[in-house]
Amino acid sequence: MNFLVDQYLNTTTVGLVLFAILVFSYYYLLRRSNSESAKGPKPPEAAGKWPVIGHLQLLTGTGTRLPHFVLGELADKYGPVFSIRIGVHPALVVSSWEVAKELFTKHDVDVSTRPKLTVLSSRRLELLKHIRANEVENAVKETYKLWTEKRNYGSGSGGILVDMQQWFGDMTFNVILRMVAGKRYFVGGESDEKEVRRCRKAMREFFDLGGIFVLRDAVPYLGWLDLGGYEKAMKKTAKELDSLGQEWLEEHRRKRELSGEPDANDHQEQDFMDVLLSVVDGANLPGYDADTIIKATATTIIIGGTDTTTVNLSWTLSLLLNHRHTLEKVQEELDNIVGKERLLKESDIDKLVYLQAVVKETMRLHPAGPLSGAREFSQDCTVGGYHVPKGTRLLINLWKLQTDPRVWSDPMEFKPERFLGSTSKHKDVDVKGQHFELMPFGAGRRACPGIAFGLQMTHLALASLLQAYEVSTLSNAQVDMTGTPGLTNNRAIPLEVLLQPRLPAHLYR
Repeated sequence: MNFLVDQYLNTTTVGLVLFAILVFSYYYLLRRSNSESAKGPKPPEAAGKWPVIGHLQLLTGTGTRLPHFVLGELADKYGPVFSIRIGVHPALVVSSWEVAKELFTKHDVDVSTRPKLTVLSSRRLELLKHIRANEVENAVKETYKLWTEKRNYGSGSGGILVDMQQWFGDMTFNVILRMVAGKRYFVGGESDEKEVRRCRKAMREFFDLGGIFVLRDAVPYLGWLDLGGYEKAMKKTAKELDSLGQEWLEEHRRKRELSGEPDANDHQEQDFMDVLLSVVDGANLPGYDADTIIKATATTIIIGGTDTTTVNLSWTLSLLLNHRHTLEKVQEELDNIVGKERLLKESDIDKLVYLQAVVKETMRLHPAGPLSGAREFSQDCTVGGYHVPKGTRLLINLWKLQTDPRVWSDPMEFKPERFLGSTSKHKDVDVKGQHFELMPFGAGRRACPGIAFGLQMTHLALASLLQAYEVSTLSNAQVDMTGTPGLTNNRAIPLEVLLQPRLPAHLYR
């Protein structure tokens, strides 16, 4: 009997303690809410919040219910500034260019921590431009070899079927890897295909996993559950990327031991790792070692430069294939400006105004990262007339503000012409973060540091492909435009197209 009494008392005590905690938590949160309300009105909070996880389910979309579409619909209901809960964390969702401008001018310091990377200077990109030209030309000529092999095997003179996401990805990967690490991986011939796939797999997994909101991010004290095994996969991917970076770093150090340390001011060809070694080695880096900084910087540049450029190219070609008259106009411009008696050069790009408009319109409709990378307010702020407390996370719905009907006529239509002509109100709008109605690379201090490279590579690769090949789909079918969730909005279905040469044979040799 005493045992039962003691058990009852213990159970009652635990229940009273839990009840007290709940009451205290309720009044603490109520008091905090009242305190915050006294500082100004709070942004409206979206309905549909679930216990514990808040609105996390909105950010795990699939198919046509991708997060930027769902948040765009909520913006139509609640306005251009509203709040959601990512587990225990409040988040502000911004969907208008006016509020984005306010954030990236008045409050830029309060939502930014990323330093500029001087290794990505225009001067450095100019010194290494021959790498872009060389790799793009190699890709064009290697594809011609495949076409001739097919013809020689008696398959006729039609086109060859190519997975363009892989084609763009391999080409861009070789360019950025040569620039950063001085290495070149390519499929076939002399390449180590296992090593190629290892690198590409790790980088693709990084972006796929990076766009997933794991339970620990939303509810830290439940992170140990690791539902879905995402944290385990993230750690594995991070370990693989670190291993790759360490291998490249050791190769560079061995090279320096053999050839001597280069002068950091020497403008002869040095890859980014060479420059980073010269700058970081021996520097005072409290809290970090030189190897960690070099590896992190190098892998970030490679991952960001490869994936976002590949995504931009894939969406641009998809739109052109679904708008054949636009594709014909791009190739007509190429024929008029460059002709068919030589291969395109990077110096031709400035004259290809229609092609540039096509790329710009693609980035408006299909930004590589439709939701800006999550930031956090470091200070209390007033945004769009609403009080936003320190610690609130910030999401910019770039896709929504770039399809605002107040700014863009027929906002969901693919119309490159909207950027052309002396009377067009958008003729001077660019994508470099200075015009807040179109900022696929972000804006302010946290804008993508690889804007220049991304644009140069996208224009050169697209123009070279379309000058050299006729492009079509099997049976002229429409291209599926379904995207995937993640840090980048990649295509859900491989982009397989038929390529057939359109230039004299000697230009491909």
